[in-house]
Amino acid sequence: MKKKATAKKPAAAVKKAAAKTVAPKRKTVAPKQAKPEVKPAKPVKPAKPPKDESRTALVRRARRINRELAEVYPYAHPELDFENPFQLVVATVLSAQTTDLRVNQTTPALFAKYPTPEDLAAANPEEVEEILRPTGFFRAKTKSVMGLSKALAENFGGEVPGRLEDLVKLPGVGRKTAFVVLGNAFGRPGITVDTHFQRLVRRWQWTDQTDPDKIEAAVGALFPKSEWTMLSHHVIFHGRRICHARKPACGACPIAPLCPAYGEGETDPEKAKKLLKYEKGGFPGQRLKPPQAYLDAGGKPAPPLGAG
Repeated sequence: MKKKATAKKPAAAVKKAAAKTVAPKRKTVAPKQAKPEVKPAKPVKPAKPPKDESRTALVRRARRINRELAEVYPYAHPELDFENPFQLVVATVLSAQTTDLRVNQTTPALFAKYPTPEDLAAANPEEVEEILRPTGFFRAKTKSVMGLSKALAENFGGEVPGRLEDLVKLPGVGRKTAFVVLGNAFGRPGITVDTHFQRLVRRWQWTDQTDPDKIEAAVGALFPKSEWTMLSHHVIFHGRRICHARKPACGACPIAPLCPAYGEGETDPEKAKKLLKYEKGGFPGQRLKPPQAYLDAGGKPAPPLGAG
């Protein structure tokens, strides 16, 4: 009997010991919730085109970026308000060194008082300067818009010409302004090489040129002519909203995996979102009076004219 009793005691002791040893194990296994410390998102691997990238590879890469931007900005359009070619050419000249929103806030009063080139050409310069003061450099801009208005009235019957060679002869009108007018008022393809366009195409290594005319030629050769106008809108929209000059929002960029310059800006998604810029003044951009052509039946933005 004593032997049996002594046999039972070790068994009970083993069970108690087992219970004591198992419990701590459960406590150590429990903290499986430490996983959030590991970032679930896959790191972006930016495209780094080789120095000896072939011409064919460059064309494919450039066109793929444009296709991606077209999906991100299906509503891309000229963000200056205008109702006719004359208003567009004047507004584009006024947009130098200021925002499209500021121009859109200024031009209604200008065109209400001087609706035609003849009216603006015969205006009192001091009165025009006062209207244009908010746009900055108002004296120089007054001289330009009155000069081009006089040229239109005297040389083109008060009508804006639809040819590049004629447009660039107007005071204050260079190739950039001319292509804005040709592409958006006349439906004739053109590349608008503004500061945003220059910055982005170099970041994407589409070209290493710095002269606007050479950039225009280099980038134009990568795309069908029919895509030039919308390409300009896509790139400029992206440059204004996400791919900024000083602090590009790399972590919030939809084409980050395709960008060889990824990492030049903020890569943290949350911090990058705070860098996004959307000027107030009308959806989806700065436009105050979107033409009906840009609105669908439900009043929502539709692809602009010429978008295909």
